[in-house]
Amino acid sequence: MIRIGLCDDSTAFLNQTKFLIEHWDNHPQNTVVTLFEDGDSLILAHSQNPFDIILLDVVMPLLNGIEVARELRENDKNVKIVFLTSSPEFAVDSYSVKANNYLLKPIEPAKLFACLEELISEIMSVSKCLTIKGLDAIHRIPLSNIEYIESQSKHIVFHTIDNKVVESIEPLYTYGDTLLLEDGFFKCHRSYIVNIHHINCYSHSEVIMRSNDRIPIARSHQKTFEDMYFRVIFQKAGDDI
Repeated sequence: MIRIGLCDDSTAFLNQTKFLIEHWDNHPQNTVVTLFEDGDSLILAHSQNPFDIILLDVVMPLLNGIEVARELRENDKNVKIVFLTSSPEFAVDSYSVKANNYLLKPIEPAKLFACLEELISEIMSVSKCLTIKGLDAIHRIPLSNIEYIESQSKHIVFHTIDNKVVESIEPLYTYGDTLLLEDGFFKCHRSYIVNIHHINCYSHSEVIMRSNDRIPIARSHQKTFEDMYFRVIFQKAGDDI
């Protein structure tokens, strides 16, 4: 799914631009466009469920587009931001918040579609990532970089292969539908999800990760774990041939 946030203080412009995107012949399936008439609402929505692309008017009352983008960038370095404005005078300011593009109003459909196509191509070409609402920021971590995930009391901890730790207040089950066996993940214990690709060795009761961290295997999961382990390993071997 590609999630696009569109923010402008003109209701007519919002509806017109949404119509263009939804009737764009090449738009990916499951593209969702959400409309906002002010920057505060956009910032709040993005903090709760991040967008892939944000189309943002520059001249708005209260928070202008540059200020909104600056606040978004404080917690999310990766979201694609495209400024929409009737004046080119803000082009220099757009570089300060690492905007991905700058489109002049009235928006020409061909230029809008070309911009979106380029950004979506970039998003799709990046390895699968997990978006994590951390304690102080939004993180996007490639699935291949996650070694294991640990549930600790009221939050969870992501351990990466480069020895980084990212904490989230979300429960472990939040990621149950995202971390699939096809990507190498298996829940071997009620408090742990491991990336099988990063297992060094295992016994009937625990796995030892490449970091040498030891992860328990629940007794009820021992047989299933072994089956899943060899399925993933053999699949990888076949892909490498």
